[in-house]
Amino acid sequence: MSADEFTPLTAKQRARFDWLRSAPLKKVIAALEAAEPGSARFVGGCVRDALFGAAPKDFDVATTLPPDAVIAALNTAGLRSAPTGLEHGTVTAIVDHYGVEVTTLRADVSTDGRRASVAFTRDWAVDAARRDFTINAIYLTPDGQLYDPIAGIADIEAGRVRFIGDATRRINEDFLRILRFFRFTARFSKSFDATGLAACAAQKGGIARLSAERIGAEFMAILALPRAAFALRAMQDAGVLQGIWDAPENIDAVVRLKNIAPNALAPVVLAVLFGSRGGGVGARLRLSNAEKAIRSNTLKGAEQIVPNLSDKDVRGLIYRLGRDVFHDAAAAAFALEQLNEAAHARILAVAKAWQAPVMSVSGRHIIDAGVPAGPVVAQILSATEAQWIAEDFPESSRLIEILETQIAAMRA
Repeated sequence: MSADEFTPLTAKQRARFDWLRSAPLKKVIAALEAAEPGSARFVGGCVRDALFGAAPKDFDVATTLPPDAVIAALNTAGLRSAPTGLEHGTVTAIVDHYGVEVTTLRADVSTDGRRASVAFTRDWAVDAARRDFTINAIYLTPDGQLYDPIAGIADIEAGRVRFIGDATRRINEDFLRILRFFRFTARFSKSFDATGLAACAAQKGGIARLSAERIGAEFMAILALPRAAFALRAMQDAGVLQGIWDAPENIDAVVRLKNIAPNALAPVVLAVLFGSRGGGVGARLRLSNAEKAIRSNTLKGAEQIVPNLSDKDVRGLIYRLGRDVFHDAAAAAFALEQLNEAAHARILAVAKAWQAPVMSVSGRHIIDAGVPAGPVVAQILSATEAQWIAEDFPESSRLIEILETQIAAMRA
């Protein structure tokens, strides 16, 4: 490999790569380089994001060392490792409680649209050619030299997301790349590459061959983007969205939601995208129980948020739903056009000015008053809380009166 294949980081670019000085990363690189000088380079999202001017979240290292040599090198350096994907050449180095994925250079032997059989290689260009997009095939040496065999830097500078080589072939290697194409374009580009878009539309049937977990993870990553609606419209036009959940979608609601909450949680976006027609979508996408609950609670809460809510009603809802669910529900109500901008702003102002109190009585107070432990205690406590809310959370002296009244009524 000749020296002219490397391009040093410019001063402006280098300012975005301050993470090269990270102690955990330096320890991993030092371990690999001690085993074989020149064997390790950063690749993928960390290089791509930094070149785009974004802060990387994860760091991947590519290496010419085979997996067993990677593990040995880490052990020699006193670093722990986990064999997280040995069949694909991936070992996770664990340094100072921080994980760094180290993957041996690979060449695809065979693919079936879901997974690939690989052979390890020492050829950086071969490893680059098997990746999905040009912007993901840029390598960075530890001393700040860029290796760009697929011209990904030019696409970054132009704000383009393109498949490497033949788009149809790249998609057929892994159909998840269809969804990744929409996600990365929505993150980094103002328009969709026409060739890639046409290939995604033509190969959309391959999505059905993917596991629900992979589809769900990628789709939720799209929904979490500030420009989710941009991706969703293109997916709708390409016939891809219908293959994920075949129900009428409300992309206009997503637009309104992202206008007021660009970083809205993906389950909240999912809630407004399909509304009541999304029953079962959580199971389809293999969402976690927490994600399913956020989607469901958002819709249930939104049903209770109407334009004529009094300030007292708003406080009651915040208490019952919890502040986080209330904010999600209020945003959904606005997105679904149950609230206009003024009504939404008003209830948020009420929420900002009020902190939900803690009810200062419990079942112990009821038992101490002579009520036997059992279901009756819960009934009295529930009735007390309901009256306390209805009276707009009066002070503790009044709360005690309410409790005593409920106890007396139950005895009667």
